[in-house]
Amino acid sequence: MANPLYDALFAPLAGRGDAFLTLYDGSVVSGITFHRQMVGLALGLRAAGVQKGDRVAVQAAKSPMALALYAATVSIGAVYLPLNPAYTPAEVDYFISNALPAVFFCDPAARNNLQRIAAQHGARLESLAADGACSLPIGGGAFAACPCDAKDLAAILYTSGTTGRSKGAMLSHGNLLSNAQVLADLWRFSPDDVLLHALPIFHTHGLFVATNTVLAAGASMIFLPSFDGAQVMAALPQSTVMMGVPTFYTRLLDSPAFSRALVAHMRLFVSGSAPLLAETHALFQARTSHAILERYGMTETNMNTSNPYAGARRAGTVGMPLPGVELRIMAGGAEVAQGAVGMIEVRGPNVFSGYWQMPDKTAEDLALDGWFTTGDLGLIDDLGYVQIVGRSKDLIISGGFNVYPKEVELLLDACDGVQESAVIGVPHPDFGEAVFAVLAAQKGAQVDVAQIMVSLAGQLARFKQPKAMVVVDDLPRNAMGKVQKAQLRQTYGDWFSKSS
Repeated sequence: MANPLYDALFAPLAGRGDAFLTLYDGSVVSGITFHRQMVGLALGLRAAGVQKGDRVAVQAAKSPMALALYAATVSIGAVYLPLNPAYTPAEVDYFISNALPAVFFCDPAARNNLQRIAAQHGARLESLAADGACSLPIGGGAFAACPCDAKDLAAILYTSGTTGRSKGAMLSHGNLLSNAQVLADLWRFSPDDVLLHALPIFHTHGLFVATNTVLAAGASMIFLPSFDGAQVMAALPQSTVMMGVPTFYTRLLDSPAFSRALVAHMRLFVSGSAPLLAETHALFQARTSHAILERYGMTETNMNTSNPYAGARRAGTVGMPLPGVELRIMAGGAEVAQGAVGMIEVRGPNVFSGYWQMPDKTAEDLALDGWFTTGDLGLIDDLGYVQIVGRSKDLIISGGFNVYPKEVELLLDACDGVQESAVIGVPHPDFGEAVFAVLAAQKGAQVDVAQIMVSLAGQLARFKQPKAMVVVDDLPRNAMGKVQKAQLRQTYGDWFSKSS
């Protein structure tokens, strides 16, 4: 039995003497070097007792070695669990207690803070630094990938729930490989392509959509540690493709140095993880002559739809279902007429197998016949393009990252002087949506917003922290007593446009 991801994506690197990764300082990691690093880590994990099906959790800075650790994990049949480096120890504790990884890699500076958590849940703690220094002894000798079926788990990615309890989406070798191969073909990747990679690699977009697609095509990457406007513009003339969140494109447009000449060598810009404003699409095309290709996906499914490579890339739409992916719009248990709004459901080889340790939640969202209820409301227009019109849940997507209000509200409600809170997403010119908190004060109490901001900083990742807060006497409610968040969004929807 083969190992689908290793055989298709990583094994070919062993024969590539050319650059696979080019770093911002100009240094190069060849395919051969990367494969050697991956094998060393894979043998090291095996020596540490990691077996097929074991979880390997990683909360580390983006680096070639961190990417090699992903490759090593799936190549030995283990399950890769990436965690946002911004997560606090309190947040990490839940992930480790839920996934029970055999090994947990963290930044060396965080080791002391995380040692207790790892020990409490039986995980071996190792460190992985931004420069690639790794505490795990690197193995040597012959390497053979672990035989895996397409249905075997390759990764667990946590996506927050509306109750505040995160869900681990289980993604198989087949899920990841099928999506990468479809995207490489659909977006016409070739070995000559150079992807400008400024995305994080703890997220579906940067780890799977970007990296796996490049590997499937035998292409290469300019591998930046994060998005920095000056670094990105310096790298654009050497690139052919860029993938980003809408914030990347708004920030590029803010720079007078971003010009048509700068992107003359580019063939494709892709946007995802958050809605791209039609205004941004138009401004970008006017500045560069490139129409950004917007697509639609989620943690549980990778990519579902895409605007066409050749054909109209229509602003405000996310294109059509990928080859092999079925998509339907449902309401009341039946498929709606074209143009009508309903719940988006998808089915295909990209759809996950369920939520880790949550059979009831899996059964609620994933039908036995394979249809997955996305939680997104949308329609299919008269040209067959899918439009996302809203979310049935209170998900906020800020700068490409998911924030569920309940998690933030629980912490706000516990703050001095706060009777109740409502957290909403409001339009933001840079982040797409910003987290905004409305606090109802206890009678006679004074609410110290500045102090609340300080307290949240130690409990929530930065992207989850409210960008602004207001204090009111009471939250608006309907006749059933439910807080009217739609009314709050209308009231405060122009907050950041007024303050800019």
